[in-house]
Amino acid sequence: MRYISTRGRAPALDFADVVLTGLASDGGLYIPEVWPQISGEALGKLQGCSYSEVARAVLAPFVGESFGEAELSGCIDRAYADFGHRLVAPLTQYGPDDWLLELWHGPTLAFKDVAMRLLAQLMDRILAKRGGRATIVGATSGDTGSAAIDAFRGLAAVDVFILYPHGRVSEVQRRQMTTVADANVHTIAVEGTFDDCQALVKAMFADVAFNETMRLSAVNSINWARIMAQTVYYFTSALALGAPDRQVGFTVPTGNFGDIFAGYVAKRMGLPVGELVIATNVNDILDRTLRSGRYAMSGVVPSISPSMDIEISSNFERLLFEVLDRQAPDLQRLMDGLKQSGAFTLSERALGRIRHDFASARSDEAETRAMIAEMHKMTGRLVDPHTAVGLVAAGKVQRRQSGPMVVLATAHAAKFPDAVQAATGIRPELPQRLADLLDRPERINCLPNELKAVEPFIAQHARVNQGGR
Repeated sequence: MRYISTRGRAPALDFADVVLTGLASDGGLYIPEVWPQISGEALGKLQGCSYSEVARAVLAPFVGESFGEAELSGCIDRAYADFGHRLVAPLTQYGPDDWLLELWHGPTLAFKDVAMRLLAQLMDRILAKRGGRATIVGATSGDTGSAAIDAFRGLAAVDVFILYPHGRVSEVQRRQMTTVADANVHTIAVEGTFDDCQALVKAMFADVAFNETMRLSAVNSINWARIMAQTVYYFTSALALGAPDRQVGFTVPTGNFGDIFAGYVAKRMGLPVGELVIATNVNDILDRTLRSGRYAMSGVVPSISPSMDIEISSNFERLLFEVLDRQAPDLQRLMDGLKQSGAFTLSERALGRIRHDFASARSDEAETRAMIAEMHKMTGRLVDPHTAVGLVAAGKVQRRQSGPMVVLATAHAAKFPDAVQAATGIRPELPQRLADLLDRPERINCLPNELKAVEPFIAQHARVNQGGR
């Protein structure tokens, strides 16, 4: 399997190099040269299989010759060994044909654990075989950072630097990052928004000298392995609900577009995915784009679902590449327009192709709070505000086909206790393994939103002089 850049100017790479590289050298995102296919017969044979067994079948075509069968199996087994549920991502029913996919059973209580734990195992194995090191840099709106830190903490060949917007993540999210004492972990509170953090990460990758000297690697969903890993739970949930004999729709709380793009990947591979519903909060640029055809930035507003307070949805570029028939120059023109004027307009053809597979809906703050309260009243469940955004969207969208609709429950309610308590009067408790989180000492490094401040900090603390990649 080879991977190509959406911008068309970077060399094609194999899976192992894509994992270590993250962002392509031309500023694009890597995507498979061809989509692997899984037949209906093969899908039928996966019914009743464990999460790890499905993962092996789904992921093997993507890794190609970079991993042997036993190597890949070992990485998968280690990644999910300490999840809090034996199914990894169990389904629970909340309506006649309405389901929640619980993606918060990992160590940091968010869906990011599912992909990040596997990415860490894959990267550690690649570096061990090559005798090299990597400096991981990532931007987070809350959950990616804590998942990355937990997954990579203590690994001898990796240093981790996570940028997050100062004062714009929940206390639990922040402490899951800043209380980790391992020497290879560093958090940077940036005076700005998530989009500012993401722009700094992209700028570091674009700085060729810094990139090569620090041997940068990305763990945001710009890293293809993150998307790849997330496709698995679309397969396991759809198979549990009757696939391949019927279609299953998915509603996804969406910020950076990686999680829902994984659903699109599963569909391209042959899984009978029905509608993919993009659920946005008040930062609704993707919903506006699907309605109008114009992607136009208007500023990020802080919300009670902070992991979705994003305006530059990086993985949307991968979808644009597909609907533009993989014509890199056409994509580059859109990206240039976004950089120059903060907007671009889709052609009717491209917009129509997106609307064929995707729908969208927006939840404002009042609707999100009301849904948290309603779910508790109806089912006794406490849901976090991001999941509530998904539930609102699933209720708003006019479904095009019958069959199950699965809402991705992306985080444990206890990660956002203030919002949940304000809506229900009940303060959700952290699981026992995190019960002392609020008492642990923090390490906070606050830096201005400037590349000239962030790069020297990373250069000072990274240990890249201890061997090559």
